[in-house]
Amino acid sequence: MSKTPQEIFDYANITDDCVKCGKCIPVCTIHNVNADEVTSPRGFLDLLGAYQRGKLDLDKNVKDIFESCFLCTNCVDVCPKSLPTDMVIEQVRSDISKKFGIAWYKKAFFLLLRHRWMNDLAFKLGWVFQTCGFKIKADIDSMNSRFSIPMLKADRLLPSLRKTSFLNTYPENINNGGKRKVAIFIGCLGNYNYKDVGTGLLEILGHLEIDAFLAKDQKCCSAPAYFTGDFDTVDYNAKFNIEYFESFSKDVEAIIVPEATCSAMLKIDYEHYFHDQPEWKARAAAIKGKIFMATEWLQHHTHLETLLASKKKDTRIVTYHDPCHAKKMQGIHAEPRNLISKNYNIVEMSDPNVCCGFGGVTMQSEKYHFAKAAGVPKAAMIKNTHADVVSAECSACRMQINASMSYAEVETVFKNPIELIAEALRK
Repeated sequence: MSKTPQEIFDYANITDDCVKCGKCIPVCTIHNVNADEVTSPRGFLDLLGAYQRGKLDLDKNVKDIFESCFLCTNCVDVCPKSLPTDMVIEQVRSDISKKFGIAWYKKAFFLLLRHRWMNDLAFKLGWVFQTCGFKIKADIDSMNSRFSIPMLKADRLLPSLRKTSFLNTYPENINNGGKRKVAIFIGCLGNYNYKDVGTGLLEILGHLEIDAFLAKDQKCCSAPAYFTGDFDTVDYNAKFNIEYFESFSKDVEAIIVPEATCSAMLKIDYEHYFHDQPEWKARAAAIKGKIFMATEWLQHHTHLETLLASKKKDTRIVTYHDPCHAKKMQGIHAEPRNLISKNYNIVEMSDPNVCCGFGGVTMQSEKYHFAKAAGVPKAAMIKNTHADVVSAECSACRMQINASMSYAEVETVFKNPIELIAEALRK
């Protein structure tokens, strides 16, 4: 049985419930690349309990330990008591950020996440000058740094930038017949880097004759800030988004999100975050019934599956990676496969549930050696399938998996399932 919000944020209650069975150890992403009992779910829980009881000071060593968790929720998935280790770590990271502060480059990044116009300007300038500092790989929407500095190694693959964001490319209201209408929450990486995801989603809605509202005032879901402990940014963005969604939710059937992390943040983590703000917790709970991952809504609320079955079969082989925030947090794994399989041959990895190793802003910056190590087994699994395409409904996974495949010289191409579905509908 899952814990209530009140139980979740009582660290001692969680740590006392851990029976030390060890089922979490084999599936723990950080323990698999740093085999230390301290950086394991039950190690985290012991330290969290000691911290709440006043027997552990938040020093730099403890900070380093709590920032080593990937928040993949693998431990929660296998725990016989479903202990929410990830959620209590998210809470203690807020305490860490208050004591030690947040690095300047993270503060700058989170400031952009609060203000869309600043983000638009920053990414526009980035597009203009990106060839000065990066070597572009247009075929996979990625780039390598021309220089090697501590935070930006030359061998690391990053998503390239686009001249115009997705939200600034199209009108806010798109009429496809007026029979039905949905809103789109695109996510930051989909808006600025992987623009074809949003374009593909609009194509699909066009085929289904469903109007689209792009909700251009949307702010970042604030997942990067939440996982880092910057709760001021979370509070600001979450309240804005909830009020914004409330303003148009009655006019649309759903708010569809082609990103697992964004969807999980909006549907699940907002409610957890507002555990001590009853009014906002209730408002977050009220709006979540409108929010769906894109393939989830398309599978269960449209005739897309039938439409795809009428299209030609594609000869490419696809393997599907289950994002942690999709399968483990939202129970979504069959829907993208059902839709993709109508036009592509799917070959499963040996373990599609293994975390790709993205892990959030801190993992991708200060602890990238862990992220790089965690990506090795995922790249090997993809290579062993001999697939032409690897797919996942998550741009964070896309960024990490593209980097991992680059290191391992795996030539498989990454596409969001929305992109694959849109391609199938064109035939």
